Amino acid sequence: MQRPLNVLFLCTGNSARSILAEALLNAMGGGRFRAYSAGSHPTGRVNPYAIELLRQQGLPTEGLRSKGWEEFSALDAPVLDFVFTVCDAAAGEACPIWPGQPITAHWGVPDPAAVEGDEDAKRKAFFLAYSQLKKRIAQFVELPFDELDRVALLRRLEEIGRS
Repeated sequence: MQRPLNVLFLCTGNSARSILAEALLNAMGGGRFRAYSAGSHPTGRVNPYAIELLRQQGLPTEGLRSKGWEEFSALDAPVLDFVFTVCDAAAGEACPIWPGQPITAHWGVPDPAAVEGDEDAKRKAFFLAYSQLKKRIAQFVELPFDELDRVALLRRLEEIGRS
């Protein structure tokens, strides 16, 4: 059996979008993927609205934590197959050198943690980010990986990021 494909979702704070994406892919990937998340400047805590939403959607939250991307550039880190930035700030930052030359793409999503207003407005923003990520991840897991070369796969990933 082939090992699961390792996917890292990056954001600046690793408290909301990248956490949502990690939980979604681990749930939707059917064991074919192992998702992780990290941040360039992690907040050190997962946003409570992210945890609340994941629990409402029936997704596990155990083990989710805000962490720095240096964990995934260390010698003992999992070999990454894909790295997706989910916020515009992280996309513009100089990333570490990832062992294994993973395929990278940008899947920007507006930051729900930046939304101001009452609790309903914040929950709505988190649900919108979750929904956008879920749509993209659903497209990702359906890709015919065995039929696509690296260039074609990158093109498809960029298309997903624009969807």
